[in-house]
Amino acid sequence: MAVPVPFLVLCACVLGLYRGVEATPDALSSLDASFCQGGLEVVYPELDVDECLVISKDLREKMSTVWNAPNVYFPGARTNQMYVLLMVDPDAPSRAQPKAAYWRHWLVVDVQGDALKKGQIRGTALTNYQRPTPPQTSGFHRYQFMLFEQHPDAPVSLTKQEKSSSAKWDLWAFITRFDLGEPVATVQFLTQNFKA
Repeated sequence: MAVPVPFLVLCACVLGLYRGVEATPDALSSLDASFCQGGLEVVYPELDVDECLVISKDLREKMSTVWNAPNVYFPGARTNQMYVLLMVDPDAPSRAQPKAAYWRHWLVVDVQGDALKKGQIRGTALTNYQRPTPPQTSGFHRYQFMLFEQHPDAPVSLTKQEKSSSAKWDLWAFITRFDLGEPVATVQFLTQNFKA
């Protein structure tokens, strides 16, 4: 079976095969820009993330200290479909040495498709939203949102070990365990510590 090229690029971005690619404050690498697909939109009070982007310096402090969980829109959501939404940092504690990757910042299951069309998250949080707070000298981090279709008769949960820590989450084992397949939509932003 042939694997679609966009999925291979997505895997390369998520797996961090290109760790040497570093974003600058003004631009994304072409690889980082290629991660976003499917029309997922993440909306904070003063920021609409509907494409891969670098967070401007004036918004970094609000994102790390003030803003709570964003609204998430997916216009392509099917009304009777349930979804799994996750947010991870594959660059913890730094992109050069991601020893704590994947850091799980948010995990919501049983997300109702009709709510996603309206920018609402109606589901069960297995990991409550954690603001992006990269360490001060760690450079830029990618914060990736992925949306998966959830099988109707397969409850999604975290193991006892996964519940004990958000760090070093085996994202691919989780995806495989619940047969989530490839994400239907993804988006990411890059940011660094607001004091940097």
